Amino acid sequence: MEISNYLVKEHRECDDIFAKAEEAAAKGDFKKAKEEFLKFADETLHHFKKEEEELFPEFENMTGSSDGPTMVMRYEHDQVRGLMGKMAQAIEAEDKDAYLSLAESMMILLQQHNMKEEQMLYAMCDRVFDAAKKEEVISKMEKVEP
Repeated sequence: MEISNYLVKEHRECDDIFAKAEEAAAKGDFKKAKEEFLKFADETLHHFKKEEEELFPEFENMTGSSDGPTMVMRYEHDQVRGLMGKMAQAIEAEDKDAYLSLAESMMILLQQHNMKEEQMLYAMCDRVFDAAKKEEVISKMEKVEP
């Protein structure tokens, strides 16, 4: 299996959950919005953990570089985490306007981030790692606890 196939699937799953949370908030259903937002946050943070604990170090070992794309991805992960905190506050306060405004920022940030990962970093991993290394990295990522 390719690294890109495995991780792009996770991106799409997180996107779907995010859309459900945004839709519920737009309708004023904060109970459902909160449930879906928490699922989105949990899944996204688990995805980041897989990348940061397994994929990025393997890529850095193979390429000898830790100040390239993985450094940028870690920085963007931190931006997403910060925005999640603000979104959580808005949803707790049931502030629909604030939540939807933050959700728009999150959507833009994640679209740009995911595009960079999918078109650059994952593609680079698929080129740099041989088949056995890909399977090993995916196996390790699947074992990362949330």
